[in-house]
Amino acid sequence: MRYKVNEINISYKERITISSYPQINSSKDTAELLYETWDKNTLALQECFKVILLNNNNKVKGICQISQGGITGTLVDIRILFAIILKSLSVGIILTHNHPSGKLQASNCDKQITTKIKNAAALFDVKLLDHIIMLPNGSYYSFADEGLL
Repeated sequence: MRYKVNEINISYKERITISSYPQINSSKDTAELLYETWDKNTLALQECFKVILLNNNNKVKGICQISQGGITGTLVDIRILFAIILKSLSVGIILTHNHPSGKLQASNCDKQITTKIKNAAALFDVKLLDHIIMLPNGSYYSFADEGLL
């Protein structure tokens, strides 16, 4: 009997040179990068969850949207998140999502998913540096600044 299986091919292509990567040194750097790159037409409309992928020098390899939800929430599939983190060979990550409501506070669900991702990241030696909640006006909430990491 002859077996047939699908071939799995994993690749990551860098389109810009490492010297061009922006470097993250603080939550303010992160928030400015996010606000500059986030679609302002959706920031106040519906909740999205993204991950910033970092190299060992905290330089941004890329930003990937993981999920897009409704007005009050979005689901995060941890398996998809880590498939992206591992495929990009990232050693650090910053989680981010927006609050269309303008509420500058982390919910219990926000805290729970952050803890779950932090624990999973530790298994892969990936550092979770922060979780930023963006508001439509550009202000932000940092888990790291608030001592929640």
